[in-house]
Amino acid sequence: MTTSEKPINQHIGRKIGRIRELRGIKQEDLATQLGVSQKTVSRMEQSEVIEEDVLENVAKILGVTTDAIKNFTEEAVVNYFNNFNDHSFSNSLATFHATHCTFNPIDKLVELFEENKKLYERLLASEKEKIELLKDKK
Repeated sequence: MTTSEKPINQHIGRKIGRIRELRGIKQEDLATQLGVSQKTVSRMEQSEVIEEDVLENVAKILGVTTDAIKNFTEEAVVNYFNNFNDHSFSNSLATFHATHCTFNPIDKLVELFEENKKLYERLLASEKEKIELLKDKK
């Protein structure tokens, strides 16, 4: 039997575990929200088949649909992230900084340095004057 189609992975538990990981949710957190132990979640993620009502609760907690869990594949995730070629996040930050920064930050640092240097020199001169006055009083 030769076929070019890959067998569809129907191991729902593994899919739940992978989606949970991608969402940054720990087994303990999922267990707490389901009202079960972490060990129960671990067993659930090792199960090929999950009851529909449990699957619905898990999907709701993970913020996905039951169909998203059932149809989840690693390839789909990779393709999803590879389709972000517009760099909208980084471009929006660059646009924000370019449109809201009204000065050259290096110029501002030099300016602050010069101001601090002048203040330091005045403070130093003032202290020297005090020392001279104290010497004169002796």
